[in-house]
Amino acid sequence: MENVVALVRTCDLMEEIRDFVFESLKLIDFKPSGRVGSVVIKPNLCYYWDADTGYTTDTRVVAGIIDWVRENCGDVDIKIVEADASAMRTKLAFKVLGYENLAKEKDVELFNLSEDVLVDRAVKVNGREISFKVPKILLESDLFINVPKLKVMKIVKITCAMKNLFGCIGTPRKVVYHKFLNEAIVGINKVLRPHLTVVDGIVALGRHPIKLGLLIAGTSPFAVDWVASQIMGYNPSSIKFLEIARREGLGKPENMIVKGEEISEFAKIFPKEGIISTGSLWTLQFWFLKTYQRLVGDVIPSILEE
Repeated sequence: MENVVALVRTCDLMEEIRDFVFESLKLIDFKPSGRVGSVVIKPNLCYYWDADTGYTTDTRVVAGIIDWVRENCGDVDIKIVEADASAMRTKLAFKVLGYENLAKEKDVELFNLSEDVLVDRAVKVNGREISFKVPKILLESDLFINVPKLKVMKIVKITCAMKNLFGCIGTPRKVVYHKFLNEAIVGINKVLRPHLTVVDGIVALGRHPIKLGLLIAGTSPFAVDWVASQIMGYNPSSIKFLEIARREGLGKPENMIVKGEEISEFAKIFPKEGIISTGSLWTLQFWFLKTYQRLVGDVIPSILEE
């Protein structure tokens, strides 16, 4: 079966971003299978950096997805979900990054995956058995939509569709998986199977943030990442978790079709990693966080608790 990946060029106007979301789903001819009563939307909210930094999912993309769901599925239950992380509390990320306002405007619910019933799931990847605590809601939802950001990450080269599902693990201390992160990314993608992925590349993150003006849509996280890696300047076969995923049967590169814009149009302007990489920036940022934690006993700036 062919996997279609759509590339749609966007502008920066909210009302038009909605139209671009609709266009991307039309290009891949997306239709939910069966009756839809419950919908979960998983953006990428890493710490408290705004979407314009290239780190987190733009609320305008999620707003467009909500409009599409309402128009095509009716008045269904919609939840925007995220899990706590070592240095991030979901309730504060929702507040700081504009998701509380979005939820009120669109009459949807915000839900912390770390507070859900967590189900034990174990899978074998590359000969290694890996166990996860998986939020029950993600296993039971009628429509699971993955909305990652397009960005590089030195430890695994890229972070997009498949890596965003790693953020669904219900336990905050995901650092325990970092010694075998590539296998863990593939493992969680064996457990969780989103029905749709829409990538926010309006502002992407390479060597530095860039207004790329791009949405990527597809039904296979593997296929989306295969295309995304090329936009970010990598040979997909050099991305370890993609090669493992291919061997584990999560996707086949030869079964992909790209519709809409050309990969090369975005690849030529994407700021490739340089000497000062995002990995170095992350190291510096987490040094500041650890220093702050030692000084005040928390990773959360006190002003956010007010």
